[in-house]
Amino acid sequence: MNIRRVGIIANMGKQNAVKESVKLGAWLLERGISVVYEEELAPKVAGLESATSERMGDMVDMIVAFGGDGTLLKTARAVQGHDVPIMGVNLGSFGFMTVVNLHEIYDAMELALKGDCRTSKRMMLDASVNGGHLSALNDVVINRGNLSRMVNLETFVDEKYLTTFKADGLIISTPTGSTAYSLSAGGPIVFPEMDAVIITPICPHTLSNRPIVIPPESAIKIVLYTREEGATVTADGQDSILMKSGDTVTIVKAEHGVRLFDSSERDYMEVLRGKLGWGGLP
Repeated sequence: MNIRRVGIIANMGKQNAVKESVKLGAWLLERGISVVYEEELAPKVAGLESATSERMGDMVDMIVAFGGDGTLLKTARAVQGHDVPIMGVNLGSFGFMTVVNLHEIYDAMELALKGDCRTSKRMMLDASVNGGHLSALNDVVINRGNLSRMVNLETFVDEKYLTTFKADGLIISTPTGSTAYSLSAGGPIVFPEMDAVIITPICPHTLSNRPIVIPPESAIKIVLYTREEGATVTADGQDSILMKSGDTVTIVKAEHGVRLFDSSERDYMEVLRGKLGWGGLP
């Protein structure tokens, strides 16, 4: 991978995000690498090239996203369909996808510029409801929100009836998202480079309702039934569409995924142990 131009995106609400972005940009320019700043960040660095995060996919060879997992999720959706690897730099206290810590950024960039940094392909999901479209790297969630009653979610896999979940909602997750909301609802951890889809009910009324892992090629259709106003379909906890009783959401594996840089310091098992507080060898 020949990297000659790097895009930089930052969560402006994170402490030190601007300072660290500008510092990395200067470091790259000293090495003859062109830098493109995301438009919101660009005013802090006068005179340098800028673009929207959506346009960056056509302009750069890699993207560095300063923030947390939320920043990386937003970036992934913006560049979906472009084979541009994303390096997530963790400025917060918890992150499964932003695997590069701030003190490791320059060592990681040295490896990336030499072509010695490994990347992994991650599948994404596409959801369609009411003529609207959502993309997700982590998950698509149907949630009753502030409604007082649980909802009925009639669920089909490849047009075959699976079950009707009576629950607070339903999480349709990728392996990347298996350590996010799905995990907190009792879903399994799935290695992120696998292709699979996880269906996890949220607080199901029936104790026999359990998470299920299905093939990635399967199409999931979910029909909402509720006595109240409706529910919300949300992608990665960020983009949402309202549903009403009788509406159907269809979820499939997206045609295009995204590439993420892996940590050069830790393998996935070490990341799991660190993030989940598991013990090491005795």
